[in-house]
Amino acid sequence: MSGTTATTERASILLVDDMEDNLAALEAVLASLDEPLVRARSGEEAVRALLRQPFAVILLDVRMPGMDGFETANRIKRLDRTKDIPIIFLNGPESDGGYAFRGYASGAADFLTKPFDPWMLRAKVSVFLDLHRKNRQLERMLAREEKHLGEIAGRLSVIEETLRRDVTNDLTLVGRQLARIEDTLGELRRERGS
Repeated sequence: MSGTTATTERASILLVDDMEDNLAALEAVLASLDEPLVRARSGEEAVRALLRQPFAVILLDVRMPGMDGFETANRIKRLDRTKDIPIIFLNGPESDGGYAFRGYASGAADFLTKPFDPWMLRAKVSVFLDLHRKNRQLERMLAREEKHLGEIAGRLSVIEETLRRDVTNDLTLVGRQLARIEDTLGELRRERGS
């Protein structure tokens, strides 16, 4: 993670695999990203983790006892809170070609076959982390704009009420409110970079 990234920008990664060796390998590959790595040893455990905290991306093993990766992905995609989290399916080399189709059909954003290239896995996860950060940044920007627009609406209501009363000595109040609206609009323009 770059030194310029704020701690609020840290994005957790959920690692789901029933095999300890696979989880350790994923942690070793992704440790250099310096983001929180959360383990889940089953589909059920993964769903519980997703309900406790937000994640930027999920790495999900296809073949697990109990609830397999496909069923886990289907559950994740049915929940409003988790449906937009990208899933990278990880599958063993012995799988047939239908696994990739089933993975994408159940909502996977990507599909990698084990043994995977560590550089490729890290690069793919980095892309999803960047997308996650940009989405959070956009959400904050939209919230600020919504706040500013609410302020403008409030000021316009004051002006409208003043004009409705037709009190001529309140024109200075109207002028001050219009100046504040102009200032707020200028601030919005500066934030957008226009």
